[in-house]
Amino acid sequence: MSATERARSPEDTASRDERPDERQRGGILIAEIQVAPSPPGTAENPHAHVEAAIAVIQASGLRYEVGALGTTLEGEADEVWATLRAAHEAMLAAGVTAGLSHVKVASVNRTMDSLTAKFR
Repeated sequence: MSATERARSPEDTASRDERPDERQRGGILIAEIQVAPSPPGTAENPHAHVEAAIAVIQASGLRYEVGALGTTLEGEADEVWATLRAAHEAMLAAGVTAGLSHVKVASVNRTMDSLTAKFR
């Protein structure tokens, strides 16, 4: 048996049909998104394109916190992924010439509060 074969986990070699459903893997997904539109806004509102993305997150019904450099949200995986996509698309639809979204995602059995309570 080669080193590569030994390093593979059973999940790596299982067929797609044998893998557990993503929703069964567990609970809460925490994500952070930072949108970087170009331009970031308009002359009247220098952050309009960023605010378009935040408005989608606010309307999602998910728990979220807007920070200085990004917005953190948590919820069921499908809802979080859909909201991340919708936020990116809202930024683009707001009138940018280009846009980039930086996304971090954590699949953990924790909540935003449990991860930050010690520091608040």
